[in-house]
Amino acid sequence: VQLVESGGGLVRPGGSLRLSCRTPGSTFDNYAWFRQAPGLGREFVADINNIGDRKKYADSVKGRFTISRDDSKNTVYLQMNSLKPEDTAVYHCNAGGEYYSGLYRPNSGSWGQGTQVTVSS
Repeated sequence: VQLVESGGGLVRPGGSLRLSCRTPGSTFDNYAWFRQAPGLGREFVADINNIGDRKKYADSVKGRFTISRDDSKNTVYLQMNSLKPEDTAVYHCNAGGEYYSGLYRPNSGSWGQGTQVTVSS
């Protein structure tokens, strides 16, 4: 599975970025974003289901981040507003995971290469 992530960069606290995750030639039912900060494990950020009526967020990003999808472009987005230094991480997209007990379980075979987000003044 090919996933192409983009949109990361360096931004000041309070700024915004929009990440994109494109899956050329394929559309999956469910998608999620995860992130990994230096020295820490991978952390769930947000997920979206096949028709976009279920969107779940980590408590740390709720109210600041928005996940969305455009199936005509085989792309999932993560709009990140009011960014904080603690949001600094490599952000990874995952496609085709399943829900178990209400939680998104990643598809181990479909991780993108990641895009770096750095929030610093």
